[in-house]
Amino acid sequence: MTDLKQEVEQLKQEKQALLDEISRMKANSKKAVKRRRIEQNLKPYQAELIQLQKYLEKSGRRMIILFEGRDASGKGGTIRRVTRYMNEKHYRVVALGKPTEKQKSQWFFQKYIREFPRGGEMVLFDRSWYNRAMVEPVFGFCTEDEYKNFMKGVTGFEKDLVRQGTVLVKLYFSVTREEQALRFKRRTDDLLRQWKLSEVDMQAQERWDDFTNQKYSMLKRTHVPQAPWTVIRANDKHLARLNAIRVILNAVPYERKNTKLDFVPNPEIVISGAREVEQMEADLLRDGKFTH
Repeated sequence: MTDLKQEVEQLKQEKQALLDEISRMKANSKKAVKRRRIEQNLKPYQAELIQLQKYLEKSGRRMIILFEGRDASGKGGTIRRVTRYMNEKHYRVVALGKPTEKQKSQWFFQKYIREFPRGGEMVLFDRSWYNRAMVEPVFGFCTEDEYKNFMKGVTGFEKDLVRQGTVLVKLYFSVTREEQALRFKRRTDDLLRQWKLSEVDMQAQERWDDFTNQKYSMLKRTHVPQAPWTVIRANDKHLARLNAIRVILNAVPYERKNTKLDFVPNPEIVISGAREVEQMEADLLRDGKFTH
């Protein structure tokens, strides 16, 4: 009788395990269908990016797009969606690593200028010279004088770029502290994502307020009419990617092929750097600290 009970109990456990596996498979299938639908929604805009490329090539114009933001804010994923169908001959993605001793002895902008686009080319910087405004001062990778010199000179540097015909788009991806923590947890738990974790990532949550203060100073001092910042609310990855692409498409007067598309950025997702500064200052007055 005891053996029979054990067999029945084992069958129940096996049945429950099978039901759980079926449930997981259904959930994964739904997620896959949703992801596919989302990716399909991007395709008409990705087709427009190809037209934008053709305009750059034909006109000989140069285009630089900066992708900035906290760790795990979705910069890399957006860059992959922007470039997925574009002509590889006419764009480059640049993600510079730790500077060499030689680079440390050079003018700060020199290593970035080396990567600038030729006529007809687009260069996308996955983090840029604004490392000196955010990451470097927080972690002590630059001196106070180096930081001050950068903040004093960067707007003039960018104004010259724009004045001489380069299209400059500056995107800042903004996520909440809670969303960043969730994304870090996924990276920790998922073997396919663990490579994304770095020493800096592990301290990002602890240094949240420090990064927020640097963000405020950066936006307030480097958002200028000739080279404005566009802030992308990036808690929802799909909406962030879609609206970032809209911003990029609107930056260049190419001839649109699909006039039925909505090219207007969602005002709840896309805001100007000046508006973000105003919001941060309002938060400071209300709560006694920056909360964005």
